[in-house]
Amino acid sequence: MGPHGIEGPIGPKGNKGELGVPGPQGPKGEEGFSGPQGQKGETGLRGDRGIQGPMGPPGRLGSKGEVDAWVISKSAFSVGLTTQSKLPTAHTPIRFDKIIYNQQNHYDPQTGRFTCSAAGAYFFTYHITVFSRNVKVALVKNGAKVLHTTDSYQSGEDQAAGATVLQLEPGDKVWLQVVGGELFNGLFADEDDDTTFSGFLIFGA
Repeated sequence: MGPHGIEGPIGPKGNKGELGVPGPQGPKGEEGFSGPQGQKGETGLRGDRGIQGPMGPPGRLGSKGEVDAWVISKSAFSVGLTTQSKLPTAHTPIRFDKIIYNQQNHYDPQTGRFTCSAAGAYFFTYHITVFSRNVKVALVKNGAKVLHTTDSYQSGEDQAAGATVLQLEPGDKVWLQVVGGELFNGLFADEDDDTTFSGFLIFGA
């Protein structure tokens, strides 16, 4: 073989070739170290209060409590005169013998007296048909007159009435009686006209 010849000059730069096909993805690198923890940020501003939510369903009904003694105390009566009633003697209890209501038996038709069984405020009322003569009656508590009603008879039939509230203690007695003698004993009753006496417990002490 003969000796190498002299190297020729560099030729001109060729045109850029076409982009080649991408190669396959390389393997995943190793996980790096965790960086240091950053400083705690400042507390943010408090937001506005939200709208109140809807009311929840009602709770279960509680157990029934004990009832006060005065609530269960009952006392009431309503009585009247009949056509067979004897004219009451002055200054003694009028014995109303027509029982309209006396379930607790606190009114005694034999004596004409109501006896308190439970302390409290009581309402008493009476309605009198007046005939033939004048009427003067008193509502009496334990022998002391607390209410007076008088009617001067004119003609036909008159009406008289009274009512009051009394504070009573167990054993107190209340009744209606004629005062002023026989000239004031015009209480009357028949099938069409009544003379009545009533009372009942309003509330316990």
